[in-house]
Amino acid sequence: MAQADVILPVEPTRELPVVRSIGPADLKDALAKGIEDFRAMPTHVIFLSLIYPIAGIAIGRASFGYDIVPLLYPLAAGFALIGPFAAIGLYELSRRRELGLDTSWRHAFDIVHSPSLWPISALGALLLMIFGIWLGVANAIYAANFDEYEPIALATFIDRVLTTPEGHNLILIGNAVGLLFAVVAFSLSVVSFPLLLDRNVGVAVAIITSVRAILKNPLTMALWGLIVAVGLAIGSLPFFLGLAVVMPVLGHATWHLYRKTVEPDLHPRPPYQPRPKGVRYAADFPVALFGASSRKKSS
Repeated sequence: MAQADVILPVEPTRELPVVRSIGPADLKDALAKGIEDFRAMPTHVIFLSLIYPIAGIAIGRASFGYDIVPLLYPLAAGFALIGPFAAIGLYELSRRRELGLDTSWRHAFDIVHSPSLWPISALGALLLMIFGIWLGVANAIYAANFDEYEPIALATFIDRVLTTPEGHNLILIGNAVGLLFAVVAFSLSVVSFPLLLDRNVGVAVAIITSVRAILKNPLTMALWGLIVAVGLAIGSLPFFLGLAVVMPVLGHATWHLYRKTVEPDLHPRPPYQPRPKGVRYAADFPVALFGASSRKKSS
């Protein structure tokens, strides 16, 4: 019997997925299911989420080196921009648990077998580009409000931001611009990555569906965005370690939110059949690095 572990979307379709109307009760249920997934797979999701506290600690360490203190807050806020892409493995684990399949952490990387790998990578690259532009804009806003741009201690920076007119202006403009970046990233990705994981629809259809989901449920999606923002803010304390819990819960919950927002695809899926690896010999090196040897063992 062929393996059915790896998701294989059906052939590409031009039909737009059907978007449902959802309410706050659906958000509550999606969060509850996200927490259930986290409790059922804690070792897996913590393993996948180590990158967040490690990155946070690295940021904090660099800040005490006086080199990126002004960008500390923009970097922390930027987690919300790239989080949907970083959580792709969590969506896969939730999908597998939903189907009653094995949820070992290695399955978080099954996306490499999907026809949607390149669209997912392209959309992820777009979010990373938005993140990079946000950092550049945040740096420009700081430079515009403070004439001198030199290494500064964290305590001095906080005092300057909270007690000077330039600092108050920085807070107001920075958060307003950051909100615009967050809205753009949220609109592009609120259901895009789970959809690409679930179906072979392409980047354009995934983004269109994500925007349609927001337009059909503006208040509910705004509330979801607020929940994500508050959760990430809480998870950033202390020293971003809380993200090891918050990110997995939000990632799993996002998969269930997708399930509630987009009508399921009822088309049959082809079974996954891994390519035979064949037998490799030492004499094949280094050719064997680029493909399985076609040789067969001699009897």
